[in-house]
Amino acid sequence: GKEYEVQITEKSNRGDGIARVQGFVIFVANGEVGQKVKIKITSIGARFAKAEIVT
Repeated sequence: GKEYEVQITEKSNRGDGIARVQGFVIFVANGEVGQKVKIKITSIGARFAKAEIVT
Protein backbone atom coordinates (compact mmCIF):
# COMPACT_ATOMS: atom_id res chain seq x y z
CA GLY A 1 0.00 0.00 0.00
CA LYS A 2 0.87 3.66 -0.29
CA GLU A 3 2.63 5.42 2.56
CA TYR A 4 1.68 8.78 4.03
CA GLU A 5 2.83 11.03 6.86
CA VAL A 6 -0.28 11.86 8.91
CA GLN A 7 -1.45 13.38 12.17
CA ILE A 8 -3.87 11.29 14.23
CA THR A 9 -6.72 13.68 15.11
CA GLU A 10 -9.37 11.44 16.68
CA LYS A 11 -9.94 8.01 18.19
CA SER A 12 -12.62 5.68 16.81
CA ASN A 13 -14.98 3.82 19.11
CA ARG A 14 -13.02 0.66 18.27
CA GLY A 15 -9.81 2.24 19.54
CA ASP A 16 -8.15 2.97 16.21
CA GLY A 17 -6.64 6.35 15.48
CA ILE A 18 -8.34 8.44 12.81
CA ALA A 19 -6.39 10.52 10.31
CA ARG A 20 -7.40 12.21 7.08
CA VAL A 21 -5.60 12.51 3.76
CA GLN A 22 -7.28 15.11 1.51
CA GLY A 23 -10.50 14.67 3.50
CA PHE A 24 -10.47 10.88 3.14
CA VAL A 25 -10.84 9.07 6.48
CA ILE A 26 -8.14 6.57 7.40
CA PHE A 27 -8.39 4.29 10.43
CA VAL A 28 -4.91 3.71 11.83
CA ALA A 29 -4.40 0.60 13.97
CA ASN A 30 -2.93 1.49 17.39
CA GLY A 31 -2.83 5.19 16.53
CA GLU A 32 -3.01 7.68 19.41
CA VAL A 33 -4.47 11.18 19.15
CA GLY A 34 -1.77 13.79 18.58
CA GLN A 35 0.75 11.37 17.09
CA LYS A 36 2.50 12.29 13.84
CA VAL A 37 3.20 8.99 12.15
CA LYS A 38 4.10 7.38 8.87
CA ILE A 39 1.38 4.96 7.82
CA LYS A 40 0.94 2.30 5.17
CA ILE A 41 -2.49 1.71 3.66
CA THR A 42 -3.63 -1.90 4.17
CA SER A 43 -7.13 -1.73 2.66
CA ILE A 44 -9.30 0.81 0.89
CA GLY A 45 -13.08 0.98 0.95
CA ALA A 46 -15.52 3.34 -0.73
CA ARG A 47 -15.63 5.75 2.21
CA PHE A 48 -12.55 5.02 4.29
CA ALA A 49 -9.23 3.19 4.33
CA LYS A 50 -7.37 1.18 6.95
CA ALA A 51 -3.68 1.56 7.66
CA GLU A 52 -0.92 0.51 9.99
CA ILE A 53 1.93 2.52 11.43
CA VAL A 54 5.30 2.05 9.73
CA THR A 55 8.27 2.14 12.09
